[in-house]
Amino acid sequence: MANPAYVAVDWGTSSFRLWLIGRDGTVLAERRSGEGMTSAAKTGFSAVLASHLTAIEAPENLPVIVCGMAGARQGWVEAGYIDVPAPLASILTGVSVPGESRDIRILPGLAQRDMATPDVMRGEETQLLGALGRASSGAQAVCMPGTHSKWVHVTDSKVTGFSTFMTGELFDVISKHTILSHAVAGAAEQPADAAAFEAAVSAAFARPALASNLLFTARSGQLLHGISAAAAQARLSGTLIGLEIAGALQDAANGTDITLVASGRLQALYEQAFKTLSLAFTAIDADAAVRRGLSAAAEAIWPN
Repeated sequence: MANPAYVAVDWGTSSFRLWLIGRDGTVLAERRSGEGMTSAAKTGFSAVLASHLTAIEAPENLPVIVCGMAGARQGWVEAGYIDVPAPLASILTGVSVPGESRDIRILPGLAQRDMATPDVMRGEETQLLGALGRASSGAQAVCMPGTHSKWVHVTDSKVTGFSTFMTGELFDVISKHTILSHAVAGAAEQPADAAAFEAAVSAAFARPALASNLLFTARSGQLLHGISAAAAQARLSGTLIGLEIAGALQDAANGTDITLVASGRLQALYEQAFKTLSLAFTAIDADAAVRRGLSAAAEAIWPN
């Protein structure tokens, strides 16, 4: 194998991503699975990691840098939190995993301990570092969509605060376990309704206090006006995303730069939402960002 330097792992609640990184920074091998924290807590974190390292034939002395839920209280080894406000580079440390033959480090998360707005993140802080680098200037709002979307406010390379929005989880619960499940049934077999999505984003952004009323129009619009299942689903998705953006930007200064860190379908949806609202943004691939963040940590911990 050509010059491997370390293994980088992003270990989420329900997903596992591993990359073998070469000394020149290239990706030599990659593994993905559904063996996130929830699964690994039952089967054993060490066993899960070992199986993937064996599959890529990683040398026995190769170190491993890990971010995400493996460092949670219910994870492999608790890695704690860095309190904000804090420099982006403050996460460039790691808790050692005891009892392993190779050097394995798990990165800390970030915590916002304000009594009125407590919040935590694990994994996204590494993605954030990779997206912005150690030295960024000016005020930025960074959007990282997902099951629990994170919006992080950064000023001159310092994280000043952040907010979690349960957008993805709410979409899943509402579309499967409420009256709206009838409205969206069969949406997957229909073309996406971009116009309905954009209208819902605009309505929720303009009138977030009416969120629960706007959500119900996915059902009433179908009963009274015959809108399609795809349109109903677009209303649900657009309303939740518009609501998220309205909340995330309510205290942001006018002209704050928005950085979208995402990939795949979520990237397309949020780009469409930002364009609908005439919000300028820069998009960065989420996988590339987390690899860069893990690489920065590996280089700081193992400089040679």
